[in-house]
Amino acid sequence: MSDQTPRVNASYLGNFITQAVRIAGKVVQIQGNTATIDASGTVLIQLDSDTNIKTVGNVVEVIGRVNADHSIKEFASSDFGPDVNMEAIEAVVQATHTYPQLFYDPKQ
Repeated sequence: MSDQTPRVNASYLGNFITQAVRIAGKVVQIQGNTATIDASGTVLIQLDSDTNIKTVGNVVEVIGRVNADHSIKEFASSDFGPDVNMEAIEAVVQATHTYPQLFYDPKQ
């Protein structure tokens, strides 16, 4: 896995096909080996067998690779619980892409 994992939301996934990213969102649904999160848009997560995504309504952060269909193959995840300020997470995502040189190499 690359050392760079830029923070993204649903709208940035198309810019990172085949690359590793970090995405945080509220779990909307868990079904089999997939979960759906709301990360300023709907994102499908293909769960790893050691996933920490277990509770609908909680906010999770996923590190994973973006697939061509804009789903994410999970490498690792953290459950932050239900009481997370999603506006603060979105502000960090926007700062990441406003000043990419501080967070990742946009040429990769």
